Amino acid sequence: MPETTKSTLAGGPDKAEVTVDVVEAQRPLRNLRSLRAPNLGRLEVSPGHALDASDDADDFKLPNRTYLAVILVCNLLLQISFFIVVSSSNEYAHALGGDSTFSGIVIGIPAVFSIIAILPLMRYDHGTYKLPLHVCCSAQILGHLLYALAYRAQFLYLILIGRMVQGVGFTMLMYCKRYCSDPRFVGIRRRTTLAGAIVITQGLGMTLGPLFGGLLFKIGFPNQVFNGLSSPGWIMAVVWLAFWGVANAVYHDPPAAPPLQPPAPVEEFELAPIPTQSFTNETGLHHRSREHPAPTVTASARADVAHITRANWMVAVLMCWCALAAFFVLGAWESNIPVFTSSDLSSTSLHFSPTGAGNFIALGGLIAAPLLLLNALFARRLQDRHILVFGCGVGTAGIVVFMSLIGSGVRVGYGPLLICWAAVALGFNVATTVTLSLMSKVLPPAWNGRSSLAVQYSINCGRVAGAIWGGSGVAVGMLHYLALEVGMVGIVAAMTVVLWRDMKAKTG
Repeated sequence: MPETTKSTLAGGPDKAEVTVDVVEAQRPLRNLRSLRAPNLGRLEVSPGHALDASDDADDFKLPNRTYLAVILVCNLLLQISFFIVVSSSNEYAHALGGDSTFSGIVIGIPAVFSIIAILPLMRYDHGTYKLPLHVCCSAQILGHLLYALAYRAQFLYLILIGRMVQGVGFTMLMYCKRYCSDPRFVGIRRRTTLAGAIVITQGLGMTLGPLFGGLLFKIGFPNQVFNGLSSPGWIMAVVWLAFWGVANAVYHDPPAAPPLQPPAPVEEFELAPIPTQSFTNETGLHHRSREHPAPTVTASARADVAHITRANWMVAVLMCWCALAAFFVLGAWESNIPVFTSSDLSSTSLHFSPTGAGNFIALGGLIAAPLLLLNALFARRLQDRHILVFGCGVGTAGIVVFMSLIGSGVRVGYGPLLICWAAVALGFNVATTVTLSLMSKVLPPAWNGRSSLAVQYSINCGRVAGAIWGGSGVAVGMLHYLALEVGMVGIVAAMTVVLWRDMKAKTG
């Protein structure tokens, strides 16, 4: 009769006896497949190792709809405020003694002061959004009032000062993007979708702003206080005041996030060292352990950095450059169209008024708007890298076609210019969908604030440089103006080819 050994497993109120046949254990390894383990009952998994079914649900979570609506409307109003002066700023600057380059500075200067104001504001926001919302609304109201009063005061630099004050309010653009990628209430598979919603409001603002500005200029309102040049400031000040009251009533902040910078490293959890004395087990075997220092577990930014690979850093850099290049091109075209279409160059026969230029910019945005909506609907099914390639490809095609028309010496008509502008507006707005969403997917969730800051800095730099470059496009030569844009997008294309595999991330 074969020798057997009995052993008791103690793990709860019920104990199971397991009989192990020593002879069976001595059979060749190939026969182990025929062994069947005894029934030990249900296997209990400790909570620390249990599969959490909520992980998948967290990937698809969305914020409160009312709060999200406040953020999206705020982003829309910010875009309108930024672009409403585009169609008439050239005339406003000339009426007060300025020139087209000064007009470009007026369009782009808010982004500079937004860059300056972001860091101080981030020191006091504590991961919330209501303080930046208050700063945004108050700065927009004051800035629009100063912009409107410049005509009555006949002071050229007051329109510049007004736009500088507005720049402090434009810090909220970063918070709108950060809200749509905040891991506290936006799942990783919904960040590109919400970024698509941000791009829709961005496209609508880019369309409605110049349209309203051109319409108000055409109506005129001939008096020293409320006229075609100052009326955008008066009206937007009232709109912002109404929005401020509604937002303050219905929006409530999420719980404050922990500070980005952790305190000095301290031992938060200490694991007891394994005893060094020898002991004897039931079999009589002696074991002696080597003494180890007690490890420490700390939650710090250094631990997050250690998990970021070089490829992740390169993708983050690419997203920042893509944001800069896209908004450089968009800002350049928006400030160049009123200047180019009203110039006496032989390459154009349009001779638009500010109203015509504003309507033209708005029409290009209206053509692109339905496609931006489709982009938001299909973003959850497409990879971010594919969206980026499509957007940059369409936008670059518009630049190249316009460049070939200018280079051939033909007079650019309404239709060809509209097609090129619609392609640029569509393509680079689509490309900006993935800048922050993809960066938030390749970097740790704790870096969402840093990612938003980096992308917004890139956007602001692109807007400032693009607005100034577009206002100077006729002076430097249209071919040189367009060649720089192609070169900047070419860098995006080259880096995308190199980092293509590393840009793969979860869809949605």
